[in-house]
Amino acid sequence: MKQILQNLRTGVTELAEVPCPRAGSGQLLIRTTRSLISAGTERMLVEFGKANLIEKARRQPDKVRMVLDKVRTDGLLQTIEAVRRKLDQPLPLGYCNVGVVLEVGEGLTQFQVGDRVASNGKHAEVVCVPGNLCAKIPDGVGDEAAAFTVIGAIALQGIRLAQPALGETCVVTGLGLIGLVAVQLLIAHGCRVLGVDRDPARLELARRCGAETVDLSRGEDPLAAAQALSRGRGVDAVVVAASTTSSEPMHQAALMCRKRGRIVLVGVTGLELSRADFYEKELTFQVSCSYGPGRYDPAYEEKGQDYPVGFVRWTAQRNFEAVLDMMAAGRLDVTPLISHRFTVEQAEQAYVLVGGAGPSLGILLEYPGQEETPANELRRSSLVLAPPAAVGGQATVAFIGAGNYASGVLIPAFKATGARLKSVVSSGGVSGLHAGRKFGIETATTDADSVFADPQVNVVVIATRHDSHARLICRALQAGKHVFVEKPLALTMDELAEIERVYWEVRDTPPAPPRNPSAPPFNKGGERKGGQAPGPPL
Repeated sequence: MKQILQNLRTGVTELAEVPCPRAGSGQLLIRTTRSLISAGTERMLVEFGKANLIEKARRQPDKVRMVLDKVRTDGLLQTIEAVRRKLDQPLPLGYCNVGVVLEVGEGLTQFQVGDRVASNGKHAEVVCVPGNLCAKIPDGVGDEAAAFTVIGAIALQGIRLAQPALGETCVVTGLGLIGLVAVQLLIAHGCRVLGVDRDPARLELARRCGAETVDLSRGEDPLAAAQALSRGRGVDAVVVAASTTSSEPMHQAALMCRKRGRIVLVGVTGLELSRADFYEKELTFQVSCSYGPGRYDPAYEEKGQDYPVGFVRWTAQRNFEAVLDMMAAGRLDVTPLISHRFTVEQAEQAYVLVGGAGPSLGILLEYPGQEETPANELRRSSLVLAPPAAVGGQATVAFIGAGNYASGVLIPAFKATGARLKSVVSSGGVSGLHAGRKFGIETATTDADSVFADPQVNVVVIATRHDSHARLICRALQAGKHVFVEKPLALTMDELAEIERVYWEVRDTPPAPPRNPSAPPFNKGGERKGGQAPGPPL
């Protein structure tokens, strides 16, 4: 399958062939029909990638502090190498996806194969997304409109934090995609809205939705306009959806507000706040986090633990649903926000537009259908990267896990021994593809089963999350493979006992008698208690 990746070191955007991910427990495998480029966020990533190292450091001073801390603890050379590895990793782009469910992971009952869903999936022909970050699309909403679901949820979460009431006066500063959706949602709340921007075309879109506007490019005064719209009282709330390093939008928002007004930051601005601005009016300021409660919570996203609706009415998923309901009811119209359409094959042209000076707003990517690319072609889990090495007496190694430690330490170490690097497994496919290209590994795959079934592989290196080590060790031993596992061997005594049982089972040797886990496993002479000599280390 094809996926859009960006190199953070060079800023190059690539349409790469990537192994298809597999749906795990609580996940949906989705065939993409449309995805939306988030111009603000993705332009920042493109510009960051194209910047030199000094400019990169200036743009992310918090990361510079982390690097300096690492220098003090790990030394200069190791830190430089770690930074290089980080910048060399390809970054999957995108988070506004629409598609059709191909497979439903274990534990999900509200979705079925064939459902149309909106999710925060990447720009890829097939994506794997946790169920709590997906929502069914109503019949009356087309794929193009549904691609704006996640953008809409970001705007909606900011508005929920601003707590607008019927008849209140609100300002939206920054009329990009999120800002223009916020304008429509505030008007749907019964608010009087003032939109502030310097782009005449975006200001015109805001006026069509029913907002008053201020054109900064013509020198119009936003403070005077806010005073006029609020009948001299000051506005009730300001949603800042701008993207700038300047702190002026925050200062301006404070001056616009009435006493005890509310300011919510949805975009990215400087945060050099004036205490007097907030103290004298007792203003409330809050930064909005993405699509809503549950975002960045591993229990919600990865384990599928929803928040009880009686205590958390609006989660990320329920915000998705609310946006889609607004679209279905005709109260949110995103069609005027579409400025360009490209096929996924034209992705590089699309990102030239994103990173350029030309006007753009909502850029949609279209993906091939079943007639053009059958599902069985998309779902290929293995990708051949290099020709097979000559078969000799050396170890033939497969790596399960392609994270920072595997790519930075383990794979280079095994390569230095002259071992044959047969395959690398990663759950999403991207990190395995990168490691395979970098170290000359023959195959990148998302299918661990293929490693255990491969008769040529005689060594399995396990570098996955700690809670998967014991299970993978047992499977590798049962498949007759030698095992190298990055610590820890196991997380519980039960897991350790199972590894030991499987080990002695495959050696066709009777296991040692059960022992007290708190007692030492060997006698002083090095013999296993019970008289059996210890086997070789795992």
